[in-house]
Amino acid sequence: MFRNQYDQDVTTFAPNGRLHQVEYAMEAVKQGSAVVGVRSKTAAVLAAVRRSHSELASYQKKIFKIDEHMAVGISGLVNDARLLSQFMRTETLNHRYVFSAPMQVGRLVQMVANKSQVYTQTIERRPYGVGLLVIGFDKTGPHLYETSPSGNFFEYYAHAFGARSQSARTYIEKNFEDFEEMKLDDLIFHALSALKSTLSDGDLTVDNTQLSFISSDGVPAGEEPLVQVLFDDDVAPFIERVNQAAAPAASRVETPMEDA
Repeated sequence: MFRNQYDQDVTTFAPNGRLHQVEYAMEAVKQGSAVVGVRSKTAAVLAAVRRSHSELASYQKKIFKIDEHMAVGISGLVNDARLLSQFMRTETLNHRYVFSAPMQVGRLVQMVANKSQVYTQTIERRPYGVGLLVIGFDKTGPHLYETSPSGNFFEYYAHAFGARSQSARTYIEKNFEDFEEMKLDDLIFHALSALKSTLSDGDLTVDNTQLSFISSDGVPAGEEPLVQVLFDDDVAPFIERVNQAAAPAASRVETPMEDA
């Protein structure tokens, strides 16, 4: 992408009907590190790649806890993600205060999408340069939503976005039909396996991986499932299982036949 006379502000349409600043914001989502989300009938899982700008810097958080029953994974501009996360936390707290109950996931996602869409039609601010994958659990079950800078939002059985996410989506498309009946551990395994396919240099490690999940498995009836956000040593057992499964496949390389 490059600058032209039609991208000076977000309200200027190009002759072909495009809003270039909105497209720039969506491009920022594509260039962010990958995030994968999957769900079954009892659980939802997020897995994200964390980046470090240098060997002397810490790894950035890519998954944020919103409420006891909800978390988001982000790809794009982290500062925009923090702003939207704070908005989401405020809305869920207000809802609990007024109604003494957790907020429905779809309702909050729609509010975020509306907020994003406003900045695609006003000159005073630029669009948010971040996409969100939202997991949550409410009275209708587990959910996985995506929001984009354009104001669109969709619900998915499984999804991935960010840099090199096409390989993760290919993996998901081959396996998603089995997700509905999966237990939490297997769902996490597939989320991390899809995430691993997006890495071009190296494997998943405790430093570059962040994980979040929520499940009703083992939760007594009438109680609210709680979302968990894991990183560093807490994700080590899950990563070890993925790497062990990948090792035999990597070792099955055909050895060239020697000349007789």
